[in-house]
Amino acid sequence: KDITFTSKGLRCSGWLYVPDDLKTDAKAPAIVMATGFTGVKEAVLPDFATQFVNAGFVTLVFDYRYFGDSEGEPRSQNFPLELVEDCRNAITWVSDQPEVDSQRIGIWGTSYGGGLVLYVGTYDRRVKAVVSQVPAALSPEQRRAVNPENYDKMSRILLRDRIERYKTGVVNYMKVVAPEGEPCVLPGKEAYEEVMAFFFKQPNWRNQVTLESLEKMREFDPVSMVHMISPTALLFIPAEKDIFCPLDVVKAIYEK
Repeated sequence: KDITFTSKGLRCSGWLYVPDDLKTDAKAPAIVMATGFTGVKEAVLPDFATQFVNAGFVTLVFDYRYFGDSEGEPRSQNFPLELVEDCRNAITWVSDQPEVDSQRIGIWGTSYGGGLVLYVGTYDRRVKAVVSQVPAALSPEQRRAVNPENYDKMSRILLRDRIERYKTGVVNYMKVVAPEGEPCVLPGKEAYEEVMAFFFKQPNWRNQVTLESLEKMREFDPVSMVHMISPTALLFIPAEKDIFCPLDVVKAIYEK
């Protein structure tokens, strides 16, 4: 069913999946799902949510603020700590639903959401289980180490944008993916083809993100304190050939 909840005064829109065979007055464990970078609830998540609800879980998928059907301006603003806040407010809302056992809340995230759920699970003790699928989970230091030259080049672009934004208030954007040769956040032919295959057919998705978001994303650290997630149950589902968060990086987070 269509639902809404508030996050910092703005409406977040989502879908709540409830098992068909859940008896009246019965309470089921719940899963809050966190989508990936610039994602909307229509893409990818419903396939997983259907499996979860068939297994007996109440499941919530939603659009972060500034994306999809949710409120917020400017559009496509991807501030990690605000996305974390949306996830935590989603947990609060779902915990209050009559079908939900508030002591059995899990959070599942994929890609960028896979990093967000590590952060949420580290600090929010209501979460009893965390699943991080193909996580985009790098510390600021690791992020720069991937390609220091490109990182520093982007630093100069972001600094110019910060100065312009302060003086004029103009919000500048960058494409998420683009054909070879065009500037974008996730370069490469494979990234372009895969992201467009998943998201392009969704009318609510926009191939853009604010430049200010890229600044905030650089400062976000979902891994340095991840040891504090214990004793919460944690499952990583990495991809062996992930170029954005390589397998050895995920293994190091797991060991930590």
